[in-house]
Amino acid sequence: MEDFVKHHLKRQLRRIATERPYQIIAGSAAALVLAAGAGTALAAGEDAPVRQENTASVAELGARLGEPASRGEARIVVPPASPSAEPSKSPSASPSAKKAAADPDVTKAAPKPPSSKTLDYDYQAQINYYYCGPAAVRNALSATGIERSQDALAGPLGTTEMGTNSAEDTTRVLNQQVKGNPYRTRMIPGSASPAQMDRLQADVVEAISNGRGVVANVAGTATDTNGGWHSFPGGHYVAVIGYKDDGRTVRIADSADPSLPSYWLTTIDLAHWIASRGYSA
Repeated sequence: MEDFVKHHLKRQLRRIATERPYQIIAGSAAALVLAAGAGTALAAGEDAPVRQENTASVAELGARLGEPASRGEARIVVPPASPSAEPSKSPSASPSAKKAAADPDVTKAAPKPPSSKTLDYDYQAQINYYYCGPAAVRNALSATGIERSQDALAGPLGTTEMGTNSAEDTTRVLNQQVKGNPYRTRMIPGSASPAQMDRLQADVVEAISNGRGVVANVAGTATDTNGGWHSFPGGHYVAVIGYKDDGRTVRIADSADPSLPSYWLTTIDLAHWIASRGYSA
């Protein structure tokens, strides 16, 4: 009977080790449980009601089965996953990467503005000596297809016989007329710095490229590219309606003299002309 039990237990352990996806090392707690379960099942199959006590130690069980004694803690060896197993999922891509994959246009750079551009505008000289502000705003708006009279703009601008106060006023009224509030005021306090000259150039190119004229509040004297002299010691407003050479030179629409409605000025000279005041772009 004992030989039969030993033989049967050996067969059970070999079958489990072969069929299971892991190995149970002899001497482990798991082996003891399996052995006890097998012995109980066998005893239950006998004709006589034999009650099998599971009192054997791990070492004794190994000795009975002809296996080495316990080597310590239970050890489960897991074989590599089969080729048919589902591959692990890679970490989720970032939201920006998903958006770029879904919309290829996201990765495209903004188009470069043209090296030169002049807006199609409707020039009008100022109708009195203090309406340079309304006239400059009116000429700039005409480039966007918006027609307003100088009188209609003078009220919102707060223009009086003393003129129009500042570029803050021209920015506010331009945004009242143009959708989206695209205009911003840039002030140049004191003398113009190289950074402010670069900023003016970039602002003019951006505005003109988007079909908007710029309005500048100037004071003092400036000389155009043809040598013409333009002097306004008390201040004046002009519209910028074009540029060339990537914005290094700008086209001025000047309402002061209808015989000379426009001229070209370097952006550096325009920045010096604006100095101590500001512009709307």
